[in-house]
Amino acid sequence: MIRAGDTLTNAATGQTLRFLRTAADTGGALLEIESTWPPGATAPPEHFHPRQSERFTVLAGTLRVRVAGEERELRVGDTLDIPAGVPHAMWNGGDAPAVARWETRPALGTERLFEALHAFAASGAVDARGVPPLLDLAVLVPRHWDEMRLTRPAPAVQRLVFGILGPLARALGRGAPPRARS
Repeated sequence: MIRAGDTLTNAATGQTLRFLRTAADTGGALLEIESTWPPGATAPPEHFHPRQSERFTVLAGTLRVRVAGEERELRVGDTLDIPAGVPHAMWNGGDAPAVARWETRPALGTERLFEALHAFAASGAVDARGVPPLLDLAVLVPRHWDEMRLTRPAPAVQRLVFGILGPLARALGRGAPPRARS
């Protein structure tokens, strides 16, 4: 269970999350993180949050963002609000670390999603963008459908594919990082 002050570092992407306020601290209303992206990172998969809004305030460096198909750069002091349902991706394409305060409202199960993704990365079972294999996604994505959805393939296709693959994946013990699998 994540607590305020805890830090997760993604072994694949190098992104660090320092938890400032958790769902437990705010009665589920807010998850507040300080995130650090290493220089030269690649763009993560585009996604959206069907029931959550996000706010990013850049504290150091610069961040590249793609929101609703438009790409731009955020600098120190810039704030970006992303409403629920809006496709986006964020990364540090610069040559110095980038740091931002990141607020997610409501928190929902976002902390558990981050723990799972970071555990997959720690086990080495992800690609360069930190994405687990398809059979693991077939369990992980539906489990966090309220928190995050990938934009590709279309969510209806994901539901169909993951609906078919999910039972097989669970029967094979997938959906948990390899180190945690029994």
